[in-house]
Order: sequence, then C-alpha cells, then structure tokens
Amino acid sequence: MLFNSIEFLLFLPLVFILYWFVFNKDIRLQNLWILVASYIFYGWWDYRFLTLIAFSSLVDFLIGLQLNQRENPLHRKWLLFTSLVVNIGFLGFFKYYNFFADSFADAFTLFGRPMDPERLAIVLPVGISFYTFQTMSYTIDVYRKKLAPSTDPVSFFAYVSFFPQLVAGPIERATHLLPQFLKTRVFQLGKAHDGMRQILWGLFKKIVIADNCAIYVNDIFSNYEDYSGSTLFLGAVLFALQIYGDFSGYSDIAIGTARLFGFDLRKNFAFPYFSRDIAEFWRRWHISLSTWFRDYLYIPLGGSQNGKSKTIRNIFIIFMVSGFWHGANWTFIFWGALHAAFYLPLLLTKRNRQYTSDTVASGKIFPSVRELLQMSSTFLLTSLAWIFFRADSMGVALDYLSIIFSARLLELPVSDFWTMNTGNHLIYLFFLIIGFLCVEWSQREKNHGLELDEEKVPRVIRWGTYYTVMICCFIMNGVQQEFIYFQF
Repeated sequence: MLFNSIEFLLFLPLVFILYWFVFNKDIRLQNLWILVASYIFYGWWDYRFLTLIAFSSLVDFLIGLQLNQRENPLHRKWLLFTSLVVNIGFLGFFKYYNFFADSFADAFTLFGRPMDPERLAIVLPVGISFYTFQTMSYTIDVYRKKLAPSTDPVSFFAYVSFFPQLVAGPIERATHLLPQFLKTRVFQLGKAHDGMRQILWGLFKKIVIADNCAIYVNDIFSNYEDYSGSTLFLGAVLFALQIYGDFSGYSDIAIGTARLFGFDLRKNFAFPYFSRDIAEFWRRWHISLSTWFRDYLYIPLGGSQNGKSKTIRNIFIIFMVSGFWHGANWTFIFWGALHAAFYLPLLLTKRNRQYTSDTVASGKIFPSVRELLQMSSTFLLTSLAWIFFRADSMGVALDYLSIIFSARLLELPVSDFWTMNTGNHLIYLFFLIIGFLCVEWSQREKNHGLELDEEKVPRVIRWGTYYTVMICCFIMNGVQQEFIYFQF
C-alpha cells in the first residue's frame, strides 16, 4: 500500500478512528490493532510475505527470551549467531542470490571456464532490508544487555511491523520504539497537528518534486547516448533532487503518521543538501542507517581506535557494505566506495568532525561565500556519485560520466528538453524546485518544512502556505510512482 494512494487515504482514517475511539481504553487492544493494521498494510502488497516477517519476529522474540535466561557466554553467542543467520540468511537469499550466482559465474568466465548459473525468479519482499536490521538491532542490544527482552509478543510483533515505517524506515532501534508500545498513549492535538503538517510536506516532496523530476530522470538515463553532456549533468542533479524528495518524503510521512498514533520516530533526514562536506552529509542523510552501521559494524570493527590504516579500512568497509545494503549490483558497491574516497581526505586531515552540532549559516538569512562554495561542492560530489546509484550497470555509469566530461558538456540542453515534448512542464517544475529549496533553507533548523511557529508566523501566512502546498500536490500529481526505496 503506497502512502500516495487512494487505498492509504481510506486506510489511515479508519485505523486512526478505531485506535483512538474504540480501542483507547486498553493499551493491549491498541497494540493488537496496530499489529493487525500493520499486517493488512504489508499484506496489501503481497500477503504471502506476511509469513516471512512473522517468522523473523517470532525467532527474535524467542531468542530474546532465551538470552535473558542464559548466562553462559558460549550459549549466548550461539543464540545471537542463530538470530543473525536467520535474518541475514533471508535477506541474502531474497536480495542477493542471483547477484552472487552471476558474480561467481563471471569469475570463472574470466579465467576461461564459462558457466551458466541457474537464476531464480525471486521476488524481493518490500521492506525486508529495513525490518531485518530492526530485528537484528533488538537481539544485539539484548545480547549486550542494553535492553531487557520483550515478554509481550503482541507489542514486539507490532514494533517489528509498525506500518508507518515498515517499508522504508526510519530503521528504529528497539531501545527507542519498543518501550513506547508499553506505555499508555494519550491523544495530543498539538502533536497530531504537527504530524499532519509533516505528512503534507512529505507528500509535497514525493508527489511534486520527486515524481515530476522522475519524468526527466527516467528519460535521460534511458537515452543518455542521445543527449548532450549538459543534459546528462542536469539529469544527475534532477535525480539527486528526486531521490531526496522521494526518500525523505517517505520518512516525513512515516514520522507524521506515527505522531497521529502517539509515537515518536527518530529524525531520518536533516536537510542534507545544505551540508558543508561529505562527513556532514552522512550525518544528515538516512541517519537511521548511518548510525546503525556506526554502532553495529564500525565500532565493533574497532572504529578509529586502532591506528590510521585500520580506521581507513573500517571506513571503506562500512561505506561499501552500506552501498551493498541498497542493492545487488556492483554500482551500489562502487557508490559506497566512492563516498569513502570522498570522506578519506577529511579523515586524514582530521576535519571529519568539524560540523557536528551547528547548522550552516545558523541564525542568518544567507550563507557566506565560503559556505555557499562548500555546499555547492558537496552537492556536486554527491550528484556525480548518484549517477552510479541510478545507472543500471557500471558500464552505463561510466559512459554517462564520459559524456559529461567531454566537449558535449558545452552543448546547451534546451533542444534536448524540447524533444522530450513536455511543453511548459519543465518551467513549472523549475520554479517549484526553487520554491522548495527556499522553504527547506528557511526551515533548516527545524524538523520539517512546514514546522511553522504559531506565535511568530501569522495565521494567514501559515494557512496560506498549507493550502498552496496542497494545491501544488493536486495540480502536479502526474503518474503515480512507487517510492524508490521500496526496491531496497
């Protein structure tokens, strides 16, 4: 079920009404209703995979109980190992089987022994990368004794399958979200209002920005050999905006929806394209995944505590694993390695933590020239790296870049966009993007674009803004597109 669908428009009010007006007397009934609603939400896509998420939840629930009862270190390690094998095994089979089979065959072919691997027609379960990491963090934290195991199967299963963030995050830690299922929740009108505003801003990002950028991105990447270098560069920039609008838009809708039910999810994006270097970008982009790899992979590998060479090794490992998490293609692995290479100069010069707390141009209307250059160069690097993320293969990505860095870059893109036969659509989109970036810039120290202070912003401006955003969503609502991260 898509957030930007008629089905969800009918589903959400029904779940909300029953949650607060029928089951509000008993927290156990509320949790059970959340669980039922979440399974309906997930099963709407393909009910067969409900057994998969239920089995993963059951395994980790039982292992959590056993970890609490065992003190023998070897027994505890075997229990943790079992959880990791089950979760990573499911993820590896559904997501990476064909990739490993093809790569294995390519390796033999390289040495003169051609192979024809048996590929399987595997359907990737939506959201498996997200809820798998969520359940693994639970068993790891219980193993580390940072979290008491859940003894309530309903609240635990509801935590794993919580429908607002089930499909594409944020990846919630059990230490943060699970306790919220055990506390009585009281409806707060102010929280609900803010949740609705964040949902509206997320829909704007998805419907107006991401889906309309996708029209040009899909055409340019599919026919890149026919276009000039300047058009391909604009295609990369539009994809950078598309994936940000698409993914952060999903997170905004998820966080806002959770607030309607009295839950607080962690912030997943913090205006990353206003970052002054790559290190800051990764502290602001897909925060739940970045911190997951930091806490459960980078630090256990030794982090930055065992010398420069091992620190560099660990940086490349987490970035490349992060890339591989996104998809079974060498393009994703190279995308991760490229970001590690971008990060390396900051690490070697000990400037990787210079922007950890403040926001660019904090308290100012405009950035300084230096800050503007920093943001522009960071955005340029990330946009070029996104080419590998979007391309179907390494060959396509390298060809795409070779055209950009050629004399064809000097050709004007006007004629190319004219051949796409989209009329004035691109002009409208251009002005909408400018307006979108202006709103994001003015709100960069807030949680989302429509978090307007009722005491400082006049009512007429606030409601005028809300209605303008809604009108844009209706007018620019073209072909419905799935969220990009559904395939991850």
